[in-house]
Amino acid sequence: MKALLCILGLAMASFVPVPADELIDGAWQQNNQGVTETRIYANGSFASSTYDMGKKEFAGTFGGKYTIAGDKLTETIEFDTRNPERIGTTQASSFRISKGKLTLAGKPALFNRVDQGEPGQLAGAWLITGRVRDGKVTRSTPGARRTMKILSGTRFQWIAYNVDTKEMLGTGGGTYTTVNGKYTENIEFFSRDNTRVGASLGFEFSLVEGEWHHSGLSSKGEPINEIWTRREKVGI
Repeated sequence: MKALLCILGLAMASFVPVPADELIDGAWQQNNQGVTETRIYANGSFASSTYDMGKKEFAGTFGGKYTIAGDKLTETIEFDTRNPERIGTTQASSFRISKGKLTLAGKPALFNRVDQGEPGQLAGAWLITGRVRDGKVTRSTPGARRTMKILSGTRFQWIAYNVDTKEMLGTGGGTYTTVNGKYTENIEFFSRDNTRVGASLGFEFSLVEGEWHHSGLSSKGEPINEIWTRREKVGI
């Protein structure tokens, strides 16, 4: 009986939930002389971007999918503007979270927690799966070419990329809010047009059967009406 209780005790101990403030999901930042690196982790997907908002300079981005086992963070790279040869590779490294600080092996500086997935309503990784034109919905299943948005509770990044050709087609990001059906992006970096840095774009948004319906005017002033699906539901 004592042996059984001991085994049960060990089993229960192994399932002790990780405290919320020690979970990696959310946004993290480090700053060095005006250069910011922002990381967003959201339900198995992540993106890291480096930029100087003051100078409107975009330095690079990489990201993909991740898993965690104990203190090991394993990242599978799907896009990388600086080192495209890393695309398709998987790398594991140790990490530690303590008192709102994230330490990553091989990184000299700590990342400070920005948020834990709140207060925005769209935290997660989303893939565009549909568009509405003239009242008609056109659906598409993402393949090698993907347009993804990764959001924490306050930060967002969109990435258009191709995992087969290793092309980066564009990316941008910054902060966002969701208030009374209004989704607002405040752009801090934009790979294709740095004149957009500092701009704010407002859209209508709603969640319909778990999908994100997004409409308004693009950064070029063109009308858009998009449907985004959570990546885990797309299955890629």
